[in-house]
Amino acid sequence: MSRLAQTAGLTDVQQEILSTVRDFVDKEIIPVATQLEHRDEYPTEIVEGLKELGLFGLMIPEEYGGLGESLLTYALCVEEIARGWMSVSGIINTHFIVAYMLKQHGTQEQKDTFLPRMALGEVRGAFSMSEPALGSDVSAISSKGVKEGDEYVLNGQKMWLTNGGTSTLVAVLCRSDEGHPEGTAPHRSMTTFLVEKEAGFGEVRPGLTIPGKIDKMGYKGVDTTELIMDGLRIPANRVLGGTTGRGFYQMMDGVEVGRVNVAARGCGVAQRAFELGVSYAQQRQTFGKPIAQHQAIQFKLAEMATKVEAAHAMMVNAARKKDSGERNDLEAGMAKYLASEYCKEVVEDAFRIHGGYGFSKEYEIERLYREAPMLLIGEGTAEIQKMIIGRRLLEEYRFQG
Repeated sequence: MSRLAQTAGLTDVQQEILSTVRDFVDKEIIPVATQLEHRDEYPTEIVEGLKELGLFGLMIPEEYGGLGESLLTYALCVEEIARGWMSVSGIINTHFIVAYMLKQHGTQEQKDTFLPRMALGEVRGAFSMSEPALGSDVSAISSKGVKEGDEYVLNGQKMWLTNGGTSTLVAVLCRSDEGHPEGTAPHRSMTTFLVEKEAGFGEVRPGLTIPGKIDKMGYKGVDTTELIMDGLRIPANRVLGGTTGRGFYQMMDGVEVGRVNVAARGCGVAQRAFELGVSYAQQRQTFGKPIAQHQAIQFKLAEMATKVEAAHAMMVNAARKKDSGERNDLEAGMAKYLASEYCKEVVEDAFRIHGGYGFSKEYEIERLYREAPMLLIGEGTAEIQKMIIGRRLLEEYRFQG
């Protein structure tokens, strides 16, 4: 077991879960990750293994067939999985966010319909906010849902949909002006729609098209797609929570949890990069001795390990804050910001330790070097995190003049 990134105060059950996941990662993910990534191949066998472990239902309450575990347990599992291959952690993250949103905001009928099957991995979730011209400005969403009788008709184009092809349930954020007069603040006129579909690409149900996978620099294997709605009809009972106008808050609640997840991914990738760097430094020799004995390399390893430890501590703190029921947007923003930035730096340092071999696809660090940048933008850029952090600090430290 690694000396770094240990978590104090875990229960015996949590430790057993993490030990099982770590063993699965070491035996089933790390040996095949780079090969699958180079082929941009979906990790079907790995996903089936995660189903058997119950990870698709890790935080779903026991009454719906899940394990009923905490966000902390989930985040620590994600950290382990990302250490093996970050793309796999992305596959379960979007599924988890939709399950969390259903658990927190869904009607009883929606929970009863979806959560038991999501716990088993039979229904696979994805969520969709972003649009081609949107970026970080969620208030500029143009996709729209218009009520017609007992249905809503959805039109618009969404972007950067993780699990777009493999998912069968998508939480889609759209404008819905029904009941919200002109001049209503944009965030008060958005609704989350639960869209059921077939897995695959092309027209997956009337009015809904999932084009092919977007070719990416890294984060391969997992399918990232667009989502095009053209006259897509959704029953009114598939409005999340049963009431329009709450979609923005529902999505932000899910994204806040997702930021803890991205922080955990950054911790996992950084830890793997450190493992690769410290191992290679003890094998590679220059000037008659392993490069690990050169002071410059020892300084680099010291900096890398400190960053791994610091990012892990902030991620754990953010998860525990959310589990306590307290507001955690400050902690989640800090954890996501720090972990993603440190991940990039630790991966680059490991890359430098590998020298010319780090540029070769034969070495695992090359894959990590292409994967780390995604964490800088996923679930909100560093700049967005700093805006959130800054505003919350001003709330906490309001000047009394």
